[in-house]
Amino acid sequence: MITRQTLLSLILGIFFLFGANAAQAEIRIDITRGTVEPIPIAIPAFYAKTQNESRFGQDIAQVVMQDLMRSGLFTMVDPRSFIQDRDSLMAGPRFADWRVLNAQALVIGRIEAQTDGRLKVEFRLWDVFGEQQMTGLAYFTIPGNWRRVAHIIADAIYKRITGEDGYFDTRIVYVAESGPSTARVKRLAIMDQDGENHRILSDGRALVLTPRFSPTMQEITYMAYYNKRPRVYLFNIDTGRQEVLGNFDNMTFAPRFAPDGNKVVFSLSRNGNSDIYTMDLRSRKIAQITNHPSINTGPSYAPDGKRITFESDRGGTQQIYTMTAGGGEVKRISFGEGRYATPVWSPRGDLIAFTKQLRGRFYIGVMRPDGSGERLLTESFHVEGPTWAPNGRVLMYFKDLPSGPGGRNKKSRLYSIDLTGYNEREIPTPMDASDPAWSPLIP
Repeated sequence: MITRQTLLSLILGIFFLFGANAAQAEIRIDITRGTVEPIPIAIPAFYAKTQNESRFGQDIAQVVMQDLMRSGLFTMVDPRSFIQDRDSLMAGPRFADWRVLNAQALVIGRIEAQTDGRLKVEFRLWDVFGEQQMTGLAYFTIPGNWRRVAHIIADAIYKRITGEDGYFDTRIVYVAESGPSTARVKRLAIMDQDGENHRILSDGRALVLTPRFSPTMQEITYMAYYNKRPRVYLFNIDTGRQEVLGNFDNMTFAPRFAPDGNKVVFSLSRNGNSDIYTMDLRSRKIAQITNHPSINTGPSYAPDGKRITFESDRGGTQQIYTMTAGGGEVKRISFGEGRYATPVWSPRGDLIAFTKQLRGRFYIGVMRPDGSGERLLTESFHVEGPTWAPNGRVLMYFKDLPSGPGGRNKKSRLYSIDLTGYNEREIPTPMDASDPAWSPLIP
């Protein structure tokens, strides 16, 4: 896998094209508000001289548009309404032509093939009403990386206008499901956050569940049933190498990496109840961090690695707790009606996402780490498994939907929603999908 650092430093050769007044640009979206009016943005196909270059220019512009539209923060100005053509745009925007279309932002791009086979891709973001350039970047890349370049451009536009890091240059690992309900095949799969570059990672001979990325994105930890025995495994994405995480006599499940990538936290079932353990991946040393005659599972680290949130029925019902990374200072934080499960700490550290079950319905919600400010974002007869985008502003999860005659069957699909709860969108997958995990930004 080509890393972001390689892409930017070696392949892309990045440089800035800021205009003199960039710091004075006034377009801004406050994405912390409950509802946001999308900004109209115009993105013509990137300018190119040859037919081959023009194909890349159209494709890159299309991916940038799709990324920004899915965020719910931007609406696209219809390209059929454009007045200024691409050739004259290279000399600079005629702002009056874009204001009449109510475009508040304008993206101008150019594609140029280099003698060494690489592509030069550049773009500029303009504030139409302020008549100022907000940002501009240029990249050199091999043609096969054009889609990543488009995601990186979308991230740059998103960050410049919102002030928050983007999340488009990321990947999703999930469980791809197929076959009848009585003989379900569940395999590891990976794809870009928009559903492209889909790839199956496991052969289906073992049932897999709860895949999770390492912070470096080189490894995935997950639970699998091999020979009807549930174990936690590590899988190297680049090499395909797989190894079992410890040779335990009992069931291990719910694995997740620590923020530094050096530990995995998981649950181990012994004598009828489960407790939470950690394993140091360098020394393979095991440490038990809960010791309670109840079910303790679903651990997730805070981004600073100092605390863990988990679910437990130690109070009589399934609820969410926090504790120190060593297992001390256990505190219950969920007190609403219903049962709470699958807690996941936000990458920003400010919220914990969860699944809630109440009166036959399932909900995805968030609360602060002290349990205050609970908000339910979406509901269904079955919705589960929240995972955070790396900027902590969007969640992905899976939802079971009725299908077939009379709704007797079901299909599982991935969805995303932002923290406002107003922008729920399906993430396309070629087959049924569950248990998603969102990667960090590709390094």
